[in-house]
Amino acid sequence: MNHLISLVIILLTGLAVYAILRSGPARPAAPPPRAGGPYIPSLPDTSPVRHWSDGGRFLVEVSSESRYQATIGELAGEHGAQSANAPYQAVLLPDDHNHYEDKAVAVFMAGRMVGYLAPKDALRFRQRLAAAELAGQPTTCDAMVRGGGDWQGKRLAYVVVLDVEPFE
Repeated sequence: MNHLISLVIILLTGLAVYAILRSGPARPAAPPPRAGGPYIPSLPDTSPVRHWSDGGRFLVEVSSESRYQATIGELAGEHGAQSANAPYQAVLLPDDHNHYEDKAVAVFMAGRMVGYLAPKDALRFRQRLAAAELAGQPTTCDAMVRGGGDWQGKRLAYVVVLDVEPFE
């Protein structure tokens, strides 16, 4: 009798192992589909609450990834072989939904995204907003698109500079 029970247990265990091996490894769930294109924050419908100025010095540069160069080039307009010097008004928008920087500040010109403040600048700018009791609010400043001139047969990159007090 004991041998019969042992034989049944061995047989059932063998069938269970066979069924597990036959089913194969578990497949991980497919990741959710990505939204088309990179993340771009949207401008709020509210008006900016303040306009910053540093007397036209334009000492703060926007961190513009290569993906914004085409947009910035369009904003620069036609400037031939010379460097661009196109004036705009920029909107500085604290971006609380950025997945890569929790203190990001997005920069828009003519309603189009042109980049972000550098991380250290963004942190200091947010501190400046908080000190003025404007935390999280969109603000504006004058901006310039510069660069893009020809040099040795190649078009140089564009930069966006802002007329706000440096964040030192």
